[in-house]
Amino acid sequence: LHMGKTMKEDLTVIVKYIKQLYPPEFNVFSTYAELYHNYFASQAKKNAESHLEDKDIYLLLSWVHNIYPKDMRKDRVLAEELEKVKLGSLLPSSLSKELEKKYLDSEEATIKNSLSKCLDKEIQRWKEDKEPEKLNGHFQSELLAIFVIQSIYSGQKRAKDISAAVGEELSDRLSKELPAFLKSYKDAFEDFKEKSKKHRYYKAILIANINNCWNFRDYTEKNMAEADYNKASILSTLGDIENSGFDVLLQQLFAQLKPIYKKFTENKWDSSNEIMNEIIKTTSKHISDFRTLKDPFYHAIMEKIHARLVKEYIVRLLKRKVSLKTPAQQQNLAQHISKNAADLEAFCTSNGSQATWLNSALPKLAEIIRLQDLGAIKIEVATLATTYPDIRKRHLEAFLYIKANLSRSELKSILGYLADSTASTPPGAPLFSNINVS
Repeated sequence: LHMGKTMKEDLTVIVKYIKQLYPPEFNVFSTYAELYHNYFASQAKKNAESHLEDKDIYLLLSWVHNIYPKDMRKDRVLAEELEKVKLGSLLPSSLSKELEKKYLDSEEATIKNSLSKCLDKEIQRWKEDKEPEKLNGHFQSELLAIFVIQSIYSGQKRAKDISAAVGEELSDRLSKELPAFLKSYKDAFEDFKEKSKKHRYYKAILIANINNCWNFRDYTEKNMAEADYNKASILSTLGDIENSGFDVLLQQLFAQLKPIYKKFTENKWDSSNEIMNEIIKTTSKHISDFRTLKDPFYHAIMEKIHARLVKEYIVRLLKRKVSLKTPAQQQNLAQHISKNAADLEAFCTSNGSQATWLNSALPKLAEIIRLQDLGAIKIEVATLATTYPDIRKRHLEAFLYIKANLSRSELKSILGYLADSTASTPPGAPLFSNINVS
């Protein structure tokens, strides 16, 4: 700093007051500039070849790539004169590259180590079995995501402040660190999930960890290019953590719902409204716990619940337990299904489900039961298959068992129509492909 300040101030005096006292052919400014530069460069080389601490390597590289060429040689007063002198770099290229490698190796190791320690501290917090903190009503352990993201971002910024090339090199090296860290985080989360079920705050800690994923997800979406392989890897790992947590949170609810759904076929759908009310009541009790999830995750878990409620209802319709011979009986069942579908949709929507793609499944099935005209049934089957391309013949055949007044040829004709209008590619959000027909 002292040498840099002296050189800059002295050369400024030479440009302003001394240069004009000599004949131009003396090249007074060049002579002074070269002498100052050579001395500065010799001192920089001497330092570079001695044993330096990490912070000293960083400072020296900052002078070589940044402060010297940009702050001094681009100085408003000196720039024009220095341009004529062509002084070169403070350090030989080979020595500069050697220092850069030392810096990059050290920075990469430091960041990797700090991320590992951070995860160890987080795991320790889970084991203490304390209720996680809440922010805006959501359980969270945000220090983890903030520390990890800041460590990587700060490292990249420091390197970029030396030079764009050094910044790019460190960014390339660190690009693998976030995916690697998240895989370790996922393994630790799975371990906790399996071994700590009796912890008092087990569910709260699961929810805090699901919420943690949001900051990582947000950072990745905003800062990484779509084509970056690491982006896909990160989002996939985050999805695994989130879904793994959701599965545990929903286990108890889904186990309680299973025997309630069986009542539909046991009672021949006669008391379907009461059964649907019981389903809604049971689900409501669990939903209040999920409000501590951040909004995107709350909506996601509500979509999973919505999909499961619709799916389980369809499963009961495909059980071949009810076979109705008269149009009046079929009309009556269709009304029950339509009412249940409306209640289910109203409940899920009012509780935050955004899965509108599910809303037409049950009404369309009710309409197929209600209709008696073969042509009208085929049209309804075609629209059902367009909306849910994963429906297969085996699903429709099991469902049409309800319509006992269809002849064999009519049944074959409807099933053949489905085969023609079903896309072979599965949809983004499958419904029927998750349903096995016994």
